[in-house]
Amino acid sequence: MELVIGTKTWSSWSMRPWLALKHTGAPFQETLVALRQAGLTDAEIGKHSPSKLVPVLKDGDLVVWDSLAICEYLAETFPDAGLWPQDKALRALGRSAAAEMHSGFSSLRGECPMDLGTRKVMDISPATQNDVRKIVERWSQLLKRSGGPFLVGDWSIVDAFYTPVATRFRTYGIKLSDYGDAGAAGVYCERLLETPDYLQWEREALAG
Repeated sequence: MELVIGTKTWSSWSMRPWLALKHTGAPFQETLVALRQAGLTDAEIGKHSPSKLVPVLKDGDLVVWDSLAICEYLAETFPDAGLWPQDKALRALGRSAAAEMHSGFSSLRGECPMDLGTRKVMDISPATQNDVRKIVERWSQLLKRSGGPFLVGDWSIVDAFYTPVATRFRTYGIKLSDYGDAGAAGVYCERLLETPDYLQWEREALAG
């Protein structure tokens, strides 16, 4: 397998399937496309991806694009890796929360882009504050339902989808206790940023 990803400092979309693939334990080739480079064209990325976007997974002659589609393909390809829980209800809730992250929270994405090399405190807009409240609410609901330590029990795809969010909260000094967190969401946020696979991604991002 080959996973084509963007610059690790910025590419939240790439981080998600990378974390999922690392979790399977399967060997894979990592191909990095340096983003925000002068002269980088859609055609160059298109050599790897039909969408002209990263990430993209190559498995033999199969090409899978879009981070959620890649993660679901990995869950089917490596059923013993536990990328989704066995419990049907928790699996459905995890998929719902991952899809919500995949398509929603546009204000947080736009105002607070992932940047692992930055630390600053900023005042966020009312729309972004609303996104943060929704995320705190969702994390709290799922942790209460599953019992933790991750959103639907053991680490799964939904946690891969929210790890870039955790980096945003840290990067921009967003305190979850200001947005309704009674403690569980903050602990979970820290836990995401302490997993060995995330720490490897961060080390490689900052070294690059």
